[in-house]
Amino acid sequence: MQIAIGLYPGFTALDAIGPYQVFTQVPDVDVVLCAERTGRLSDDNGLLHLDVEHTFAEVTDPDLLLVPGGFITRKLARERDPIVEWVAATHPSTTYTTSVCTGALLLGAAGVLEGLDATTHWSAYDELASYGAQPTEQRVIQQGKVWTAAGVSAGIDLALTLLAEIWGPELSQAVQLGIEYDPQPPYDAGSPTKADPEILDLVRAVSAQREADVLA
Repeated sequence: MQIAIGLYPGFTALDAIGPYQVFTQVPDVDVVLCAERTGRLSDDNGLLHLDVEHTFAEVTDPDLLLVPGGFITRKLARERDPIVEWVAATHPSTTYTTSVCTGALLLGAAGVLEGLDATTHWSAYDELASYGAQPTEQRVIQQGKVWTAAGVSAGIDLALTLLAEIWGPELSQAVQLGIEYDPQPPYDAGSPTKADPEILDLVRAVSAQREADVLA
């Protein structure tokens, strides 16, 4: 089985690395990182660099496709960046087409989410709806072969859920235990419905500035 994680400059690290860590625990699975070009690719902080060895043109028939999010995804979706074209071209033959966080906007721009329930980072629900999707607050949602996850850390939940779907709950639980994924955050502020209003305003302001910096 081939799992392809599609990347672009400015991806959010955990969106990609969380699922990567889960998928690589499964024996005999070919996990590949691909992008428009090979070489070093930087995350949205410019501090983490991944060595990408495959181009989109080389990865044309993955069994499972995963697209991470990033502050730049709104721009990439509007401009139909090569990753959007890759999703549109490969989706018809995948067994699973998936996204984490605002990677859902790239699925939407590729025409994958029209008429489907889908999720993304809570700050991007309006953009998600503009692609014909029905935004939902679920952490992970399946619509046929299309699976979407909410913001950033939800990628780990997505990957573990897919492991259970494909290889069974026993393997999924074993991997969960192996990576000791047992979230016990110090605060119950992980969604906009739980966070204090001032925290919500702060995150919105910081996110807007981060996106502006990326687009500058």
